[in-house]
Amino acid sequence: MPNTQRGKHSILLLVFCLPASPVWATVVLPAEFATVVTEAGVIVHGRVVDVRSEMTGPRRIIESFVTVAVFESLKGAPGGSVTFRVPNGQVGRYRRILVGAPEFAEGEEVVVFLTGRPPAMPTVFGLSQGVYRVTRNAAAGAVVMPPPMPAGGGRVIRGDPARGPMPIDAFAREVRAVLERSR
Repeated sequence: MPNTQRGKHSILLLVFCLPASPVWATVVLPAEFATVVTEAGVIVHGRVVDVRSEMTGPRRIIESFVTVAVFESLKGAPGGSVTFRVPNGQVGRYRRILVGAPEFAEGEEVVVFLTGRPPAMPTVFGLSQGVYRVTRNAAAGAVVMPPPMPAGGGRVIRGDPARGPMPIDAFAREVRAVLERSR
């Protein structure tokens, strides 16, 4: 074998013998609506009044802390406002983006499903699964748009009337009905 081919074979052998570095991934399976409602410790409808990002913990991970002024508490007793953390944000020139983590802006109206036990700060259930955006229009008033994935993970059907916006009062009744059935 010529020296050039022997060198190529040696490099290939070396590459295949090197230990592979571990690959990490996060998979969040969609939860059924009843599971989200029953497993959340606090469910509130309100307006985002503050979003601040900072580096936390010994590893200096960027997290955002979101404060929501509570219009209505659907579960739990959070008081006039609730603050929770989200695993993303920007501090100076550094930005952390976690795929699937929700982003919030001051002034937006949301319904959030929060988990966590004191003294830990609550987090959103299942990353984006615990966030329902509320929009307002003249014809329908305040409406909640369901998440893109159907409960139970079935097929997404374009134009499905069951996936249309739901008035906020009907959404709150549905949350309370699930809580009643779980008792």
